Amino acid sequence: MSENREQFRPPGHENDHFLLTTVVGSYPKPSWLNRARDLHEDPESEFDDDDWREAQDDASRLITNEHERAGLDVIVDGEMRRNEMVEFFAHRIDGYEFNGPVKVWGHNYFDKPSVTDEVEYDESWLVSEYEFTADVADRPVKVPITGPYTLASWSFNEAYEDEEALAYDLADLVNEEIEKLVAAGARYIQIDEPALATTPDDHAIVGECLERIVSGIPDDVRIGLHVCYGDYSRIYPELLDYPVDELDLELANGDYDQLDVFKDPEFTKDLALGVVDAHVAEVESVEQIEENIQKGLEVVPPERLTVSPDCGVKLLPREVAYGKMENLVTAARNVEAKLDTGEITPDAE
Repeated sequence: MSENREQFRPPGHENDHFLLTTVVGSYPKPSWLNRARDLHEDPESEFDDDDWREAQDDASRLITNEHERAGLDVIVDGEMRRNEMVEFFAHRIDGYEFNGPVKVWGHNYFDKPSVTDEVEYDESWLVSEYEFTADVADRPVKVPITGPYTLASWSFNEAYEDEEALAYDLADLVNEEIEKLVAAGARYIQIDEPALATTPDDHAIVGECLERIVSGIPDDVRIGLHVCYGDYSRIYPELLDYPVDELDLELANGDYDQLDVFKDPEFTKDLALGVVDAHVAEVESVEQIEENIQKGLEVVPPERLTVSPDCGVKLLPREVAYGKMENLVTAARNVEAKLDTGEITPDAE
């Protein structure tokens, strides 16, 4: 169990038990921000870079406050400045080029980048985003970063001998960025690796990437790993060897069918459990979310449990996303109170 979780307990928290509540990352963008982006990209528009920056600032402030209003303990600005989880970073890493969108599924397109030269760190990716959010927030801020394995896997590799070598170089760049974020005050970093559970034979590569990422990072900085979309039994218990404090898992969408995977062998990390489904556009009841939270207590004791949505919720209607956050927090506080009175006894010790 990590020792850096308690720093996120709010002052004067009313329950003896504490379930950390947060989000994975993305959140629905206000419709006016999408219109502002279109104006900014229109060469005939007078909507200039300053106007676009102001619009992003306003959206970041708005969603940060929305997360706080929902009562979350640790917030994110909903990634208001980011377009897509690989594309955003590829634009900021030397060695990447873009050649136009490729079709990925249905009618969805992804501007898949190519690595055409050795990747290098140029300017900071997220420090200004973090500093702005931390300045407007009254609560701790988490910083999600797309992991090097996904950055490598979801790109065309035209410069490296293999994807593994590319991933290791990218991991060194992520480490450099985290060092800057830590210097700016960040204490909660989440590495997003959705590609991991879909290509499980490479879990050792991800482990080496994470070793590089956390090198030199202070112990009071909480490092989480978010993994989704896949068969966890193919990467567990190897996940337990990773040098992270917390494993963030998507389980609500599968109705917790894979929960037993994490019971044998014993789960030794902190668990961030998805307790609302990011793919369903209806708000789960508080009672349903309480039941979901108790699923997590079958795996870890309360002091090692974080509750969040399964994944980023950017594709949901905004009022639905907010309703899920609000009910998630209410459910967590209810479960804490029931733990305090002994009405609920966790299975895991």
